[in-house]
Amino acid sequence: MVVLPLLALASCGYGSQAEDHDAAKIAVGAKKIDGLDSVRIGYFGNLTHGTALVGVNKGYFQKNLGATRAEYQLFNAGPSEIEALNSGSIDIGWIGPSPAINGFTASGGTNLRIVGGSASGGVKLVVDPEKIKSLDDVKGKKIATPQLGNTQDVAFLNWISERGWKVDAESGKGDVSVVRTDNSVTPDAYGSGSIDGAWVPEPTASKLVAEGGKVLLDEADLWPDKKFVITNVIVRQDFLKEHPKAVEAVLKASVETNKWINANPEKAKTAVNAQLESDSGKPLPADVIDPAWKSIRFTDDPLASTLGAEAEHAVEAGLLEKPDLNGIYDLTLLNKVLKAEGENTVDDAGLRKS
Repeated sequence: MVVLPLLALASCGYGSQAEDHDAAKIAVGAKKIDGLDSVRIGYFGNLTHGTALVGVNKGYFQKNLGATRAEYQLFNAGPSEIEALNSGSIDIGWIGPSPAINGFTASGGTNLRIVGGSASGGVKLVVDPEKIKSLDDVKGKKIATPQLGNTQDVAFLNWISERGWKVDAESGKGDVSVVRTDNSVTPDAYGSGSIDGAWVPEPTASKLVAEGGKVLLDEADLWPDKKFVITNVIVRQDFLKEHPKAVEAVLKASVETNKWINANPEKAKTAVNAQLESDSGKPLPADVIDPAWKSIRFTDDPLASTLGAEAEHAVEAGLLEKPDLNGIYDLTLLNKVLKAEGENTVDDAGLRKS
């Protein structure tokens, strides 16, 4: 089977240790869950991983794990997080759909399960308004995506195909030049003129707008109800089997965090930025975080039907042979938590373990 390439940056390793926030202190009298000393949680320093960022900052994970310490690792790319999951370096993590699909299919369905949703949206096509004034003008231009086969790369290739243009997926050459560029350097590439625009997640999209770029297309406008999965919660299958109470505790924290985010969007934005500063030493400026935050929806629903569509887009782009995604979801614990919280349960689009 041909699968999306695992293109981890050498500098990523298995991620870096995140700094524990003061809110994450273990409560007096708390007990360990499943006898575990710790649960290791992975996430990115992206706004689309806002559930994880707020959960860390406000102490939701630690509160629900009791005396089992929540430990965190930061990642810059999905493939390196999948590698860490496979090696046992982390137990559970927040990740995009394409790496989840890739990790699941590459292992023959044995290494991970998607156990929850986290976020939708937050992806835009931002262009140089002097060079590109309409969607038709994208033809013949150089447009960046974060990496070959990643979620945004697949979405952009699918959009190109739907317009009737031709691009070789592997090389990125064709009617549009697809330039794979790490999000951390995309703003500099745009500023130097080496790219004409980028199909990227937040906050990179808003960083480009702050540099004079213009939002030409919001990917949400291409999806029914403007919803599509951008971040999932995944877990090692052996950890799920051996420590379901710990997974349930993390999912309960995730549900509580999303509920707080949606009830307190401005406070949540402040908490996200505080955690970004704690993790990286630098918060996002207001002209970046304010517009970026508005474009992301936080949801417990993994939007399973859109995951299947994203996998089909990768197949049509020639980056993936038709995958068997049966068993990629196990939403049993999430629905248990949602039901206990009086919330609506969510659907796995028939992609549950048989």
